[in-house]
Amino acid sequence: MFFHAHPDDEALLTAGTMALLAAEGHRVVLVVATSGERGQADLEPGEALAAARIAELYKSAAALGCARVVNLGYGDSGLAPGGGIADDRPDNAFIDADAEDAARRLAAILTEEDADLLTTYDPAGGYGHPDHVQVHRVGGRAAELAGTPIVLEATVNRDPLLKGLRLVRRFYPQLDIRAFEQAYSPGKEITHRVGVRRFARQKRASMAAHASQATGADTRTLGVMLKVPHPLYRLVFGTEWYVRRGLPSGTRMSHPFDVPSKG
Repeated sequence: MFFHAHPDDEALLTAGTMALLAAEGHRVVLVVATSGERGQADLEPGEALAAARIAELYKSAAALGCARVVNLGYGDSGLAPGGGIADDRPDNAFIDADAEDAARRLAAILTEEDADLLTTYDPAGGYGHPDHVQVHRVGGRAAELAGTPIVLEATVNRDPLLKGLRLVRRFYPQLDIRAFEQAYSPGKEITHRVGVRRFARQKRASMAAHASQATGADTRTLGVMLKVPHPLYRLVFGTEWYVRRGLPSGTRMSHPFDVPSKG
């Protein structure tokens, strides 16, 4: 089961792994906390944008081979332009939800699916979005409640990310990479490096499904990614990274279900 905050988060962080597991015959379930109704887009924030983004989510899930999609139905907490939580967030904003209650709801789905694995985010929520931080809290607790044996924190290896973005910036000099300089996780913390180049077509289709998130601002990260030539795309986006807590320092695995060496 892959737990994300908003539609399109799955495309950016875990799409290749989802396609990989689906191709291997695993049942892949995608759960989002919100409809992403406060995301930047050409549509105004609200119900229309929520409906559009959920439709995009289902299209993305189909491209990746997901068997089920679940929306927990919390409100998108939003992100103020200068960072932090938007002042006018909805009453049911995910960040304001009782984490224990939300964890029980997610745990019920984990139990129903008899899930072997759950992905969440790293403690900082990647780039710090409050809904992503809440996914970390809620997901970890839900796994405890359901007894889910493997919890992987979806992240990005900050080291090659910055190298890749600097390369992309040669084609798109307007790309601002400063926000990524303290985001996600340094390479030394990564336990799983999952190669997904074989599933670049599915991953790119997942990104393309979220058309609303490639517009609505001067430079959208997703829009820039979709313009990267395919050979370069496979290189830059051909690995997905995870942290599994409690493993020995220096653990290096290449598949979500790899068993840590006891040596």
